[in-house]
Amino acid sequence: MSDADQVHRKPAGIDELLDRVRAGYERIGPEEAAAEAAEGALLVDIRYAALREKDGLIPGALVVERNELEWRLDPQGSHRAPQAVSHDLRVVVICNEGYASSLAVASLRQLGLHRATDLTGGFQAWRSAGLPVAP
Repeated sequence: MSDADQVHRKPAGIDELLDRVRAGYERIGPEEAAAEAAEGALLVDIRYAALREKDGLIPGALVVERNELEWRLDPQGSHRAPQAVSHDLRVVVICNEGYASSLAVASLRQLGLHRATDLTGGFQAWRSAGLPVAP
């Protein structure tokens, strides 16, 4: 599609954008995320500080503010987290309810993290499933 075609194309709303993004990968539920973490997947909590303080943390999850996510998880980046060792790393992004995490996954996949996914329902689904939460 040319730039001119894109200018005249009707903009996607957020629901359409989420549908398009999510069509490109398989999301997982809380129990599957816990099982994958036990097998070495990296859980990444992108919720902002006030939510983490209010609701708690998932034990073992890497906390990365959303605005730093790409810099911290790019295996080639100069500001990468020690866990960001490979583009093959299985990353499960967790936001509060499973919306922002989908957009974050799209960005990580553009960086080459082809196994990135997110948690359907986010932290709230994790907690509702009775999985571990630390204060």
